[in-house]
Amino acid sequence: MRAMRRQDRKLELADVREILTKGDYGTLSTVTPDGAPYGVPISYAYDEETNAVYMHCTAEGGQKIDNILANPNACFTVVTDVETLPEKFSTRYRSVVLFGKVEIVEGVERKKFGLKLLAKKYSPAFEEKGLKYIDSAVDSVHVLKLSVAEAAGKGRR
Repeated sequence: MRAMRRQDRKLELADVREILTKGDYGTLSTVTPDGAPYGVPISYAYDEETNAVYMHCTAEGGQKIDNILANPNACFTVVTDVETLPEKFSTRYRSVVLFGKVEIVEGVERKKFGLKLLAKKYSPAFEEKGLKYIDSAVDSVHVLKLSVAEAAGKGRR
């Protein structure tokens, strides 16, 4: 990855992890089998221990799965704390760009791990109900894991 041009806006690793934990959604960018870019907004959960982003989608597949099977390289972006500054023709923000490889998680327990992270992030008050839902849905979804190889955070305060 090229060095960040605006070093004065570079964020520390702690900020990167906070943004990944706090963000509501991210954009997963992959490459189609014929080489075209493809980006899709998606819910996710970041696991600091494995330095990975977990996502899910239907097991029926689609463009995202076709792309990952053809080429697992991906980029994932998250933006938080956005405030438009019209009088300055600018924006306050914090963002993260991740690069890595996406895998389709195999094995029920590994899939459940990713799904539990998602349930904990988006439905923390419904843990018991979430665990039952995961048990009933685990075979009908793909769990995707983006293992982070490189990360960069940038912001304007």
